[in-house]
Amino acid sequence: MPSHLKISNQGDALMNKKAKQILSAILVAGIAGCAIHQNVKPVERFEGKNICVVENPAVKFDFLLAFKKSLEGRGFTVQMLQPTAALRECPITATYTANWRWDLAMYLAYAEIKVFNNGQPAGEAVYDSLKGGANMGKFIKGENKIAELVNQLFPG
Repeated sequence: MPSHLKISNQGDALMNKKAKQILSAILVAGIAGCAIHQNVKPVERFEGKNICVVENPAVKFDFLLAFKKSLEGRGFTVQMLQPTAALRECPITATYTANWRWDLAMYLAYAEIKVFNNGQPAGEAVYDSLKGGANMGKFIKGENKIAELVNQLFPG
């Protein structure tokens, strides 16, 4: 084989190796950017098993049903409050927000539950898959995720 072809083949192999390394780095960076975050600050113990939930009409009704069911499953009696209710209207009050996205199917993209004790922050749960991109873990059943968040919020 002529020497100039050997150099060219070696150069091509080196270029292909570098291209594969760069492509791999880009893919890893892209997948790392497809993160799903969940952060829960549990509520410390409090007296009683009554909790008021401030209704959020901007959130799909299914969320509220799953939220109430999860709270009741933890032994709470749930009282609904109007969207304009004050956080101090009940000793323990919860607010929520959530939204869904479409990507091959509907999925719970974001959920936030805040709990207040006499109007003061007492706990919070946030689930965020808005930057989930190609991460297939974002296709969770909303009811299951809400139950998980409630269980982590009220571990006792």
